[in-house]
Amino acid sequence: MRLEGVTVAYGGNTVLDSLDLTVGPGEFMALLGPSGSGKTTALRAVAGFVRPASGRVFLGDRDVTDLPPHRRGVGMVVQQYALFPHMRVDANVAFGLRARRTPRAETAARVAEALETTGMAAYARRYPRELSGGQQQRVAIARALAVRPDVLLLDEPLSALDARLRSGMLAELARLHRELPGVSMLYVTHDQVEALTLADRVAVMDRARLQDCGTPHDLYRRPRTAFTASFVGDANLLPVTVAAGGGVEFAGTVLDVPVPASAAPGASATLCVRPHLVGLGDGPNVLRGTLAELRWRGATHRLYVEVGGHRVEADVRELRETPPPGTEVSLHFAARDAVLLPAGAGEDEGGAADGRRRAG
Repeated sequence: MRLEGVTVAYGGNTVLDSLDLTVGPGEFMALLGPSGSGKTTALRAVAGFVRPASGRVFLGDRDVTDLPPHRRGVGMVVQQYALFPHMRVDANVAFGLRARRTPRAETAARVAEALETTGMAAYARRYPRELSGGQQQRVAIARALAVRPDVLLLDEPLSALDARLRSGMLAELARLHRELPGVSMLYVTHDQVEALTLADRVAVMDRARLQDCGTPHDLYRRPRTAFTASFVGDANLLPVTVAAGGGVEFAGTVLDVPVPASAAPGASATLCVRPHLVGLGDGPNVLRGTLAELRWRGATHRLYVEVGGHRVEADVRELRETPPPGTEVSLHFAARDAVLLPAGAGEDEGGAADGRRRAG
């Protein structure tokens, strides 16, 4: 699928601004961003439920911008399942096929195939009320797959599930992606774990615009903006100054980190370091500060350390003895684990006063 300069506006308010995005055959693309970022609008533009004010939508070689949803050949799964309560599972899955006037024998075969693919064959004669949330979501996915779409659209399909069911459905969606290599998937979520777990590539959106796009690994390890860094995982975002002799200066300390040749000495920048890459104790690039807070997270402790008026976070293995707040501590990180970003990149979008942009 391909979106070229797609803009959507309601009452003069632009909710999707000039989106250019291509999803390859069989690719799993996640649209990640906070509420109101435009990701669901992009999905609905592909499905045909909203009409772009400008731009075009292509599915394969077809320009489908002016086609109604039922003529686009896409399958769609929404948050609340949208199952018909008075219909059994098999009838729900068959609904789209019957709307397309598919022959009865072929409908039965496709329903059976879709239910088998989603592990719901044994529940064909049950009503939605007799199923768990996770089972209902599988039925919704089976209904979308029954029409054999080339494109499968998923709009936050796991948001209504509890943590245990969500984990199981993540595994199911990953399996479907492996077993349906010809189906392109566009998956809307505000959950970074879902995007990192499932997607071949992630498109990061904010304020109706595409901010970044790349593989989960690239976006996590080498983000291009502070917004991407904070939304694709946790991040320390520290205001720094490029040092004359190399590296950068933060809170009176010169840190040995890679600096682009284009960065002039004295220039402002933002240093990104992931909390799990910050260690406790002395080492390279030491930051000394005061422990403000400590939270136990099972296998790790999250330390919040005040350094020169900025809060630095570190994830360390579970401590046998936990220091009390107010303790002077040292943190360190390796040069290869730091990324230098343009000054203020993304910080105008609500960055915290402690210099760290928090995910919404």
